[in-house]
Formats: sequence, structure tokens, C-alpha cells
Amino acid sequence: MDHVRTAYRTHTCGELRLEHVGQTVTLAGFLENIREVGQNFAFVVLRDFYGTTQVVIETEDMMRQVKPLNKESAIQVTGLVRERDSKNPKLPTGDIEVVPTAITVLGRCRHNELPFPINRSREADESARLKYRYLDLRNPAVKENIILRSQVVAALRAAMTEQGFLEITTPILTASSPEGARDYLVPSRKHPGKFYALPQAPQQFKQLLMASGFDKYFQIAPCFRDEDARGDRSPGEFYQLDMEMAFASQDDVFAVLEEVLPPIFAKYGKYDTASAAPFKRIGFEEAMETYGTDKPDLRIDLTVKDATALLADCGFGPFEGSTVKAVPVSGFTATRKQIDKLCADVEVQTGNKAYWFRLDEKGELVGGISKFLQERKDAVVAALGLEPNTFVGLTAGKKGAAQKTAGVLLKQAAALAPQHFDQARYEFCWIVDFPMYEIGEESGELEFCHNPFSMPNGGLEILKQAAAGEVDPLSITAYQYDLVCNGVELSSGAVRNHDPEIMIEAFQLVRLGEEDVKAKFPAMYNAFTYGAPPHAGIAPGVDRMVMLLSGEDSIREVIPFPMNKNAQDLMMGAPSFVDPKQLEELNIICTKKEEESAE
Repeated sequence: MDHVRTAYRTHTCGELRLEHVGQTVTLAGFLENIREVGQNFAFVVLRDFYGTTQVVIETEDMMRQVKPLNKESAIQVTGLVRERDSKNPKLPTGDIEVVPTAITVLGRCRHNELPFPINRSREADESARLKYRYLDLRNPAVKENIILRSQVVAALRAAMTEQGFLEITTPILTASSPEGARDYLVPSRKHPGKFYALPQAPQQFKQLLMASGFDKYFQIAPCFRDEDARGDRSPGEFYQLDMEMAFASQDDVFAVLEEVLPPIFAKYGKYDTASAAPFKRIGFEEAMETYGTDKPDLRIDLTVKDATALLADCGFGPFEGSTVKAVPVSGFTATRKQIDKLCADVEVQTGNKAYWFRLDEKGELVGGISKFLQERKDAVVAALGLEPNTFVGLTAGKKGAAQKTAGVLLKQAAALAPQHFDQARYEFCWIVDFPMYEIGEESGELEFCHNPFSMPNGGLEILKQAAAGEVDPLSITAYQYDLVCNGVELSSGAVRNHDPEIMIEAFQLVRLGEEDVKAKFPAMYNAFTYGAPPHAGIAPGVDRMVMLLSGEDSIREVIPFPMNKNAQDLMMGAPSFVDPKQLEELNIICTKKEEESAE
């Protein structure tokens, strides 16, 4: 470990073993704890990045130096290594201790009380953890996630380089463009009234690199989106493994990630088993029908069955005129209380009710809505393939709502039926053939569903047919794909629309003409008029990837300095008010201000 030798230490706090006994060493680290056991006798725990070492105070002089120190002070200890009488097999350094001959204070902690105990910081309130993140990160359990992140990023870089990809950085200050989320805008001092935007993704730049003649591009790209937080999404800033390939198809992109990701997941993940290539491919419509989601967790062997024809006319009011979905769960032993909670949780998550019945061990339909099904018992058992002791969860409503509610019900039921949930593994799948268009919830008009730069299945011809009213635009699918792992969407990608004529036709269906496309995407449109190669790409999220590998539920646990759910950096005090002179230079007037005391 010569690389850790510095002017302040000869060894690290995780390095010393029995073979070092008798040596004089110098350590440097944080004073984790002092335990006095006599007038001039104490045990000191010294911690650095690499581990902990016990230091034994045995003299009045040494006691006088350490006793006034607050925990977490940075100190240097020079002393003799000796074998411990009472060894600690739980510690790598548990066979030895250091008897100091000199102690030097390098950085005094001036606080008698810490915001939280360092080794128990994860139990503290999240606001306190984020405000004092530099202390939170001293906790080895928190630090390990950041180390893991570094290792994964290094492995991704090495793997992509091995695949022949060239790492190229793209601009951070760029132009605002309609890419689905709100931009972070940066005012220009030199160009009054004009703004840069932080990139939501390097989308246009990487496509321009393909048009420039580069063959394989990647970067660990920072992306900026002004959107709300959730468990698997950090507000403001996130990172992705951004990649693009020229003269490439959907299959070519799949082949790269199917070779790059499984070894990294198997090596660095909480579980040591990951899907081998090729990953399962599931069409979007099939995914919604079979799993009730476009992010299926293939570790669960349950599926959704359509029960509309079977149950819509059974006399149960909520089923009448509705799409009905069923989730059979064999060997289900949950109690009535657990079933009621399952249904309540589904309703909280989806806003839609869940219903149920059981086929008991005697082969009788019992519980829930079973009274409406007695006359068609044989048909129900046959159609749903039921065996004794099977629970059946049910959802109803419009097709989309019934599907999504069934998807949530399926995951909730799997948590109560471990025999259907092989949890200790990483299961990848591709979701393909996404709809090109959808009806916008707010506008009520046709909008792009996924990515406006995607190539439609059917190319120019299908778009012209849609424009002529010969084809329903909602039936058009695109070469768009998602990579999903254990029910988490890792990334979206697409075969790009590299033909200006097809691009114009695609945008015209959402009421944007050629001049609009030229105005919104001038560089890309013009570049494509000079002859662009077919190209395709994808961008797996690094933060989400590390979250999966570490087994964390919150993405903030794998980011060194995360914002809170309100997109605030409590440690740095961002966002913050700025000096009026700065606003004046930028030609900005604030018409509304947040209360100073607001968090």
C-alpha cells in the first residue's frame, strides 16, 4: 500500500497486522472514540478512510494530550505496534494495538456535540444528514456506496473502451430544446435577454458526433432536469452512461450492453447472479398485458391474465362495462389482515380498488367477491388455471388503469408469496416497440410518446399513411427501447431518425412544420441534410445502476452530495439569493421571491 504513504503517515488505520509488531509507525485519522478505564489509561479508536486502529494510552503525558480532544478531531499518532492481549476477530486490525509516543492535533473538532453519531448517521433525520453530509460520509457504511460508485464507473469506462467506444465530452452550456422536462436556464451576460440551458441529456450532441463521422461515442454524462424527486430519481442533476453507434441497428446496441453490464452487476452487486445474453425482449403491449407495467420484475414468476370475458357480466358492479384483470397466486398463505392491507396499499399507490377471492384447499371459491362467482366456478377455475389454495387478485376499469393497477397488485402479492419471487439475482429485459405517439394528458392532442428523434417502424411510408388518415397514428410503434432490471428502468434508447424528410413528416403529425423543426433543432436538421449515417444509442442511468447494485431504496444514498426532495442543497445553501448587482449585470428582475426562512 505504498500509494497511501504521505508526509503524515507511514501506514493506514486498516493496514497493521501481527507482522508489524515491534515497528514504530505513524498513523493519521479521525478520533472516533475515547474510552477511559483508569486515571492514565484509555483506549482510543482512530479511524481513516481505510479502517480503524486501537491506540492505547498508558502515560499521564499522553492522557493529557487526548483528554481535551473532541470526537472527530483529526490527529496524528506515532507509536509502537504491539500484539493485543484481548484480540477482536471482527476487525482486520484486531490483533494489534499502537502505544503512542507522540500525538499531534492536525484539525481540532471544536464542537462538543456532533449532529449525530458518525457510525449511526443513517438513523438520523435526512435533513441533518444532508446538511452535515461531510460528517455523514465519514460513516463507513455511507462511504462504501460512494466507493462502489467509483468502482462501477471505472468498470463501465474500461468496458466501453474495450468495446471500441471513444469517450468524448459534450457541452454543458447549450440551447434550450423541448426534450420532455423543464430546462435549467442560465442567463447570458453578453447577450441580454438570451439564455443558455443545461443539457437534459447530450442527445443532440451525440447524434451530431455520428453525423461528424465518429463511429462509437460514450461518456459518463451529467444531465440536468428541473423535475421533482422520487425514490429512483434525483432532482436537478444525474449521470448516465451515454452512448451512440453509427451504422448500427437496435440489435447492435443490445449486443454491447448485454456484454458490458452482466459482468459488472455480477462482480459489484449485492447479488452475484445476473442475466446472461441475450436478454429477454418484450413488446410494450405484451408487457402491459402480461405484467401490468412496462418495467416488469422478471424475478417474479406471476403474470396478469385478462378476465374481462370471464367476469365482466358476473353481477359485480365495478366489473360491468370494464376491463377486468386477474393475478392468480398459487400457494398463497397470507392472512385476511394481510390481504386487506395488500388491497389498501394497491389503492393508495394507484387510486384504484383491488378485489379478490380464493380457491381454498377443498377447491371452493371463498372470500372477497366469491359470492358473485359461484355459478361459474368451473369456468373460473379452468380459465385462470387455478389449483387449490390459490389467491386471485382482481382489478377493473379502463384498459390502461386496469393493467397498471394489476401490475402494482402483482408486485404487492409477490412480496407475500416468496416462492414466486427469486429475489437474489439481477434480471434484465428489453422492452421494445413503444408507441411513437400518444394523446397528451394536458393537451388532449397527439404528442410524441417517448423520443421525438426516434425512427418509426415503417419509416416514411407509415407516417404518410397516418397523415392521410389511412393509419391511426396511435398504432405506430417506433424503434424505441427501455432496459429494465429488477423492475427498475435503467435507460431508454432508440434507433434515431437520421433522415430530414422522415423527421419533418414525424413532427407534422404533432402540428410542427418544417420551419418549426429547423428553428428548434437547427444544428441537427442541417447536419442531417449533409448525409447522416443510420445510428442508434442508449443511456443507462449510473445513479440508478449503483442504487440497484448496492441494494439501496433511495438514490440519494449513492450520490456523494445529493439534493433533498425539494431540490435543495442544505449543505451549501442552494438555491440561494444573489447580490442585486449580479442580477443587474444579467438584466434580470425578480418578480417573486421565496421567503427567506423557507427551506
